[in-house]
Amino acid sequence: MAEKTLTRMDLSEAVFREVGLSRNESAQLVESVLDHMSDALVRGEQVKISSFGTFSVRDKSARVGRNPKTGQEVPINPRRVLTFRPSHLMKERVASGNKS
Repeated sequence: MAEKTLTRMDLSEAVFREVGLSRNESAQLVESVLDHMSDALVRGEQVKISSFGTFSVRDKSARVGRNPKTGQEVPINPRRVLTFRPSHLMKERVASGNKS
């Protein structure tokens, strides 16, 4: 399986081709959407995109972990983690390999 990464530039190029905005306007639109999503997640809100999935932030509490090499107990500080849960449509699409 070829490893390709979809970048901001790829997204703005797709907007340029599909919507017909200028390249600069397309890049600004992509940046604006990503900024809105990031800001919502920072505020602790969920970002739900229909037929795609849901991004959310989880608060993980402090716990004691273990160094697998030495077996020594190590405290793990509380932290916020970003999670993504794909929609059932996205799961089906990825599982079937459908690219259309």
